[in-house]
Amino acid sequence: MALLDKRLQERKIPARIVNASISGDTTSGGAARLAALLRQHRPSHVILELGANDALRGLPLKDTEANLQRMATSAQAAGARVLIAGMEVPPNYGTAYIRAFSDIFGRVAKATGSQYVPFLLKGVADIPDPTGMFQADRIHPLEKAHPIILDNIWPVLEKMLR
Repeated sequence: MALLDKRLQERKIPARIVNASISGDTTSGGAARLAALLRQHRPSHVILELGANDALRGLPLKDTEANLQRMATSAQAAGARVLIAGMEVPPNYGTAYIRAFSDIFGRVAKATGSQYVPFLLKGVADIPDPTGMFQADRIHPLEKAHPIILDNIWPVLEKMLR
């Protein structure tokens, strides 16, 4: 958050950031909480970055997609522009599952007219040895990965904010 705040200030983009994430949350949890968050904060923009925990828990992909679509359309109905940040799963999930999972995000973005970043953790999770970029749980990025993550979303987000 501090990096994004700093980037916004440097670019003289007036914005207030609300981090409504909950570690370990799934798309169903996010979908259940979103309506109240939209009413409370009345955002002009919403970044949806959910789904990885769905995959880690083996939840049905159709449910993940439906929840993401519901969140995007709800945010848009509340007047917000939406950016969907795609996620990927580790190679041990198998090629078919990996493709099916990662395709969800692009389909939802296209179906809802949302902006899209294909892989939030590009340059973090897909490097030859990503272990140095993650906490001991090998799921949550370390602070040193945050500038890379911001650089992944910034080109799309900046255009949305201008």
